Amino acid sequence: METAELLKKVRKIEIKTKGLSNQIFSGEYHSAFKGRGMAFSEVREYTPGDDVRTIDWNVTARLRMPYVKVFEEERELSVMLVVDVSASGRFGTHKQFKQELITELCAVIAFSAAQNNDKIGIIFFSDKIEKFIPPKKGKSHILRIIRELVNMEPQQKGTNIELALKYLSNIIKKKSITFLISDFYDVHKFSDAMKVANRKHDLVALRVNDAHESMLPDVGLVKLKDNETGKLMWVDTSDKAFRKQMEVNRLKFEAELKDIFNRSGVDYTTINTQEGYIKPLMNLFKKR
Repeated sequence: METAELLKKVRKIEIKTKGLSNQIFSGEYHSAFKGRGMAFSEVREYTPGDDVRTIDWNVTARLRMPYVKVFEEERELSVMLVVDVSASGRFGTHKQFKQELITELCAVIAFSAAQNNDKIGIIFFSDKIEKFIPPKKGKSHILRIIRELVNMEPQQKGTNIELALKYLSNIIKKKSITFLISDFYDVHKFSDAMKVANRKHDLVALRVNDAHESMLPDVGLVKLKDNETGKLMWVDTSDKAFRKQMEVNRLKFEAELKDIFNRSGVDYTTINTQEGYIKPLMNLFKKR
């Protein structure tokens, strides 16, 4: 992508997502993701109802009247985005491709994290680790992440979530808030890696979906291509048996995915290209 076009696209994403994070998401984000603990802030005079365990006896003795310690939540966190950039992201039949939706999701989360003074980092993965940007603060750092999302040309086409989660656990030593963003079309088993990653980090799964991937419109005979494998096939979208089997496959896939998330203790939501991400993200944050 040409530099001028890239900067224009990044600026457009910044304006849209930064406004949303300021107006809508930052408060919900703050409530949903807690800090590391409580840190001493100040002392104040005791008032009836205060917990006597918070009395500062040294100050009380010196001033000859009861004072209590006031604590505040330690807010600074590291937020990691673990982002699927495999070829299946280049699919979309509504307003945008899945990869474009993922870019906006990452930008909103990044700006919401910045509002709360949190660091933000990102891991790009396909069936290999494509790129890692360590957690850091600052607007210029967020814009770099958005530029990489917009301009990413992965070397591989497949998906390996297990590999990405193991890399996360190895490279990020301290507990982080981690958003795993993918369509989760992966032939590898990743449930064990997800359990391990969620024990070390606070893992949240955002599934990006386009309805027509699993429910093709009835348009007769069409040639389809699997972006990840390159395989071509002709299918009759008017065939009732074919359409019924697609629905069976969809329901089975969604049930298996839900079971993996539940057994791993991972909060998750599905975000569809045709519906937008504001409502699903808000519901997820409120649920937490």
